Amino acid sequence: MTDFWSFLLQTLTASGVAALLLAVKALLRDKLSPRWQFAVWGILAVILLLPAGYGGRYVLVNWPLWVEALKSALTGQFGTLTKVIAPIPLPPSDPLETVFDWLFLAYVLGVAVLLVLRYAASYVRLRLALRKGRPAQEDRVRAVAERYGLPCCPTVEVEGLPTAFICGVLKPVMVLPAGVETDEKVILHELLHLKYRDVIWGWAIAFFRCLHWCNPLLWYCADRAGNDLESLCDQRALERLEGEERRDYGRILLSMADERYARTPGTSSAANGGRNIRRRIEAIARFKRYPAGMALASVCVALALAAPLMVGARAEDVNSVPGSGVQLRMAAARTTWCTTSAGAFDAYAKAVLIQRYDYRAMCAPLSQQNELAAEGWSIDGSGDWRWPDISWKDRVNLTGGYQIYNLTPVGENAYEGLLVIELYSPPDGQEWSGQTSERWLAVQWLRAEMEGDRWVVIPQEGIRAVPGDQRVGGNLGLPCKVYEAQHGDWLVQARWQTAASVNTLVQGSDGMWISSSLDSTPKPHTEFDRGYYQYQFWAVYTGDPDKKSGYTSISLATAPVYGEKDRELEPIDPKYLWTDSSGGDNWGDGFGNRKLEDGWEDMVFLNGGGGGVDWGAEGAYLAPTAYQAELYLNGREVGELTLLPVEGGKWIEP
Repeated sequence: MTDFWSFLLQTLTASGVAALLLAVKALLRDKLSPRWQFAVWGILAVILLLPAGYGGRYVLVNWPLWVEALKSALTGQFGTLTKVIAPIPLPPSDPLETVFDWLFLAYVLGVAVLLVLRYAASYVRLRLALRKGRPAQEDRVRAVAERYGLPCCPTVEVEGLPTAFICGVLKPVMVLPAGVETDEKVILHELLHLKYRDVIWGWAIAFFRCLHWCNPLLWYCADRAGNDLESLCDQRALERLEGEERRDYGRILLSMADERYARTPGTSSAANGGRNIRRRIEAIARFKRYPAGMALASVCVALALAAPLMVGARAEDVNSVPGSGVQLRMAAARTTWCTTSAGAFDAYAKAVLIQRYDYRAMCAPLSQQNELAAEGWSIDGSGDWRWPDISWKDRVNLTGGYQIYNLTPVGENAYEGLLVIELYSPPDGQEWSGQTSERWLAVQWLRAEMEGDRWVVIPQEGIRAVPGDQRVGGNLGLPCKVYEAQHGDWLVQARWQTAASVNTLVQGSDGMWISSSLDSTPKPHTEFDRGYYQYQFWAVYTGDPDKKSGYTSISLATAPVYGEKDRELEPIDPKYLWTDSSGGDNWGDGFGNRKLEDGWEDMVFLNGGGGGVDWGAEGAYLAPTAYQAELYLNGREVGELTLLPVEGGKWIEP
């Protein structure tokens, strides 16, 4: 915890768990044993030791959402994200400028004061009192220990103490009041504290009490946990006593109240204050031996509580927040951040498709959040918010979804790709060309990179509209990698391209995907689950136009190369060399043959292919480093070629 808001998030998260545990304990007070009643506090201890909101998860209530919304409402700032990096207060790194900075400083000082002036001072005062003590006769203590099979420790007598207790963790001693004969049942009680090292739990309870000193609910839980610890020790003692000894135990318990050293860390008097004696006597009155089968039931109940509380849940739907205010919508966006690059691309694309500023906030750098919030405030009563770069919002084909073309890793934890969205009609000032396969597309180069543990998207250009061919399955009218090699009069060229996407269809009640419906909710933790490859091979005549008639056929055998490994080409069957034919697989292994008849164009299409692939496969998006090829002219093999990427392997606009 480094500021007021991270403390608020931590203490609210713990409070929700504490409230649930108190309710469950009240319901099961008479049903489950004191062992369970104390052990279940371990769940709260784990929550207190875990940074709240870890991994983007929350417990019971989406506390990060409400803390972010409150922070934005009170400070007017949207460009920060509250994170709890440690469950203990850490010195603030920034100057004290706001009232919330001073409040956090007051909290830190309160922790220090409580630790030093209350608990440390009480422990020092106790230690000074023990120095005045003298070694006690240990015969009675040893006799009780041997009788019940318990460990023993050194014993001292101190004037002015009303009852006995164990002091110390590493070298524990039993402290007895001087001049008073301590009852064996009291000695038994303290030896049980020694056996189960209950002093350590006293330290833990005091530590959490200090960390959350200004939270009355957690302070109350600390009292209850200390009392449950003592009730557990009472239960263990009663299980070793019989008949009249049990009836005497409650009476003797009244003498164990020790207000001077109540809840002193390092001693077993941590919960012996008089306020807790009543609860303990009530528990003694209800004493019973729980059957062995109840142990299994207790474990099951504890696991049923622990599983959802310790693991928590992750905010998946930014639209699931109550209300529609800018603070809440921006808080939901900041706390539903993208944990994958695909999730960031998905959130950005749907921000463009649906025109939602809060979707953009999910994947925007924190430095842009204030600007996005200002745009949110400027929305008119209809809620219509237009993406700043788009004047043709109503022409977006929502059911077509989107694709990310040419996804490429750039450095560590960063990717670049081209967002492609289909339009219903051309933008203003443009017209259809009349070709049946024509599409108008909205495109934009994007970069996704890590910002802390968030994936964010940074546009590399404005959104622009371009004419294109059918985009599903690849569109080589969009940027692609180009490979070339020259042989005599011919320039051989390969074009290669990828397209990745996330399933954006709505799933019906029957489990079938509805092709006409778009699931417009961002998926911040998704991975690309669909991918396409497309490639084409062309031959461009660059020789003397007067010599074109000398060429009557051209053929090309191809194989992609990854890394430095050479591929062995399959020769083309001679019977195909004088035909218009082609074949191959999705990766570029294949051949293409074309007859060159009178008046043939300088640019000759030879072969092409592509198809869907498993985008999750390692390296699926990596382009070949080169293509090997064998060129045939007029039915005769004329040479081997190595097609290398041009312009350093950049994506080239058509």
